Amino acid sequence: MAWIVLLLASVFEVIWAFSMKQSEGFTRLGPSLVTFGAVAASFILLAVAMRSLPLGTAYTIWTGIGAVGAFVLGIALLGEAANPLRILAALMIVGGVVLMKMASPQ
Repeated sequence: MAWIVLLLASVFEVIWAFSMKQSEGFTRLGPSLVTFGAVAASFILLAVAMRSLPLGTAYTIWTGIGAVGAFVLGIALLGEAANPLRILAALMIVGGVVLMKMASPQ
């Protein structure tokens, strides 16, 4: 169950990162409210997941999914660059997340 909660926390992290970009420095109300709500949801769910998952594992996976998710949304929806080095970097993050999960005792 903790893994599902952690995955959901990571999804909310991607949402808040994207909506923060859309808020244009918190000058747009709608995206700003989405950002604050998603931040709260993400942190609360991360805290719940950390009740049973190790700190290093939970935080690394939460951050990694958030980073790669934001990277993918930036490319797909915002027209950000998808050059080979950026893609390699994202793949290395995914590899680290997978290894962290595999190394987790739970």
